[in-house]
Amino acid sequence: MRPEPSRCAASSWRAQHTVGQGSLRGGYSARCMSSPTHGIPAPRPATQSRGILVISGPTAGGKSALAMEIARRVGGELVSADSMQIYRGLDIGTAKPTTAERAEIPHAMLDVADPHGAGFTVADWLRGAEEAIADMHRRDRLPIIVGGTNLYLRAFFEGLDDAPQADLVFRASLETLSNESLREHLLAVDPARAEEVHLNDRRRTIRALEVHHLTGKPMSAITTQWDDASPRVQREGVRVVVLDWPTPLINRRINARVKSMMADGFLEEVRALLAHAPLGRQAAEAVGYRELSAVLARTMRLEDAFEAIKIRTRQYAKQQRVWMRRFETMPEVLKLDASILDTSALADRVLEAHGSFPV
Repeated sequence: MRPEPSRCAASSWRAQHTVGQGSLRGGYSARCMSSPTHGIPAPRPATQSRGILVISGPTAGGKSALAMEIARRVGGELVSADSMQIYRGLDIGTAKPTTAERAEIPHAMLDVADPHGAGFTVADWLRGAEEAIADMHRRDRLPIIVGGTNLYLRAFFEGLDDAPQADLVFRASLETLSNESLREHLLAVDPARAEEVHLNDRRRTIRALEVHHLTGKPMSAITTQWDDASPRVQREGVRVVVLDWPTPLINRRINARVKSMMADGFLEEVRALLAHAPLGRQAAEAVGYRELSAVLARTMRLEDAFEAIKIRTRQYAKQQRVWMRRFETMPEVLKLDASILDTSALADRVLEAHGSFPV
């Protein structure tokens, strides 16, 4: 049974925090912060603005730790915007929050999909996230979206794009083709997208061909239209925090994380997943899972897989950083250099700067 929330009063999740003093102005007392009540302060008054906080940044950049710290202080709950943490059993390789962390602060959109089953779409995530956010607001909790996956954040901010729904008959006709043949077809109709998608990524290759088949337009053109547009926050009360890192430092953190994952049993996790059943297409493409599956299939050496995982993760972090630059002109965004502040100080800065965010 979940413990009752603390009865300590809180004026608002926007309470001002004194940087470096460990005290709070107009917020929770030290006694409330340490109260053994599931780590969650009392609910905010129902009359207060029902905001949403989004924390974004590159992988291994400390987003989850910051979200947890803020949730502890303001009575928040987390919504994962990671396209691989949705899968049950993909734990170590996705840096999924631990059981203890999830017991302390509730997390939504984790373990909601079968890694061996059909794909999980952006629409599926958005629907689940919207339901979770509405539930948190009903219980006067602050939803904190923690993301990583650009497509998920894009859908949250601006809704789903104009790309067509699936054509199952057309997809089935492509399933019989080899990876090389699919690549040739994509090069013919959308060379820009072909350059972005790995040869072995059948799911994205087939989707790009499907979009062209249904619209007559290359998928790269559709996504470029959105990327070139000025981002808009269409929701009242949304605040965005972007954690920034110098490239050498975030790459060092990524390398250390991958090493830690391997020491924690990443290979054994993949072995157990494959022993149950083959991974579905989406889960099979997850960073690390593809490489370690190849190790277990004896088509890649473990040493090579280790290096490949680090490289792919660094490339992914670069894509995230490039994509997040488009938010820099938004008035709702607070950009912080996470390399010079610890988690507690970052939380202080977020809670101090909230007043400049429009409600």
